[in-house]
Amino acid sequence: MDRIANKLRQALPTLVAGILTTCTMVVPNTVQADISLSGDFRFRLEADWDSHKTNGSEREDRNRARIRARVNLNYDHEDWLAVGARLRSGSDDNHVSPHITIVDFDDNNTGDAHFNLDKWFFKVKNNGAWGWVGRNSIPFWKQNEMFWDDDATPAGIAAGFKKNFGGTGIAINTGYLSLPAGMQKFSGSLGLAQAVLSTKVGANKFTAAAGFMGFYANPENDKDAEHKSLWDNNGKRDYRLWIASLQGKFKAGTLPLALGLDYMHNAKGYSETDIDPFTAANHDDTDGYVFSAKLGQLKNKGDWLLGYYYSHIETFAVNSSYAQDDWGRWNEQGSNIKGHEFRAAYQAVKNLNIVARFYSVETITDDPQDGNRFRIDFNLKF
Repeated sequence: MDRIANKLRQALPTLVAGILTTCTMVVPNTVQADISLSGDFRFRLEADWDSHKTNGSEREDRNRARIRARVNLNYDHEDWLAVGARLRSGSDDNHVSPHITIVDFDDNNTGDAHFNLDKWFFKVKNNGAWGWVGRNSIPFWKQNEMFWDDDATPAGIAAGFKKNFGGTGIAINTGYLSLPAGMQKFSGSLGLAQAVLSTKVGANKFTAAAGFMGFYANPENDKDAEHKSLWDNNGKRDYRLWIASLQGKFKAGTLPLALGLDYMHNAKGYSETDIDPFTAANHDDTDGYVFSAKLGQLKNKGDWLLGYYYSHIETFAVNSSYAQDDWGRWNEQGSNIKGHEFRAAYQAVKNLNIVARFYSVETITDDPQDGNRFRIDFNLKF
């Protein structure tokens, strides 16, 4: 305990400096009527234990403190034109995590600490139609990060529309985008299309979405296809993902209740004789599903939320280099996983919430990797 306390004392100046810097840079007031500056800061404590490697040997337990800082600058003109940019922390070599390790309590390497623009875009909208060009969040409705991590921001062009007819809404999302390989490079492309239908039945709301995400690699002419962030030769492999999602929002007494289900299928069709041994060994592992339940909300001071997720995602059901990076300790844990997430969150004040998550996960294949993880996040918005 003394060693941990000393580490925290050593980290305190760095943490305070990060908070003060963010507070200085990010002010809640608008600079002009159409220009806004905003941001967020996260402090995280994380523990990993009872984890095993591919050969069955135990990983050492790991405990660390991490931070994330993001700053947004946006300009909106007469409700039809928007220009935006966002600066985020993280490593130059990691497009799915904006976190910086400030202290590793087991004296492991804390990794890189960089800042990059992960968003820069022009967006137009009119009468339900919209389009943007630049680098931005993926234009695809989703209720979790299991097939696409929110922190991965591709660059390219996207367009769509949304119309409401009484209590029913219809939306179409499309895009053709370059895939990030780290924060400063791109490798391969992504074509996507999705239809979303939502309707209200009394106080209940139902959403159904069906879409396609095509990942197109170009290994012969792309020197970044072997970037360290593209695990398991993902920079050299195509994916053809079909994704269907259902969500129902209800009232459980006075509390909101959301139930969700996602199904993923990769229709690419790999061969058991593929020249890549990893592709050959997992050629028919192409399906995945996620069940989720959330009770409560985080809108006002004193609100709370409880959540549960169960995931079963085979190796090629998603592109693991762009899926979530929360559940496991090993790099490729975006896929070939099955396990649980338990979540509890509390809205302490208007701009600060606390989120605690416990993960228990293992691989689906005979590869014996597994592990437990606990995180608690303090999220401050400006």
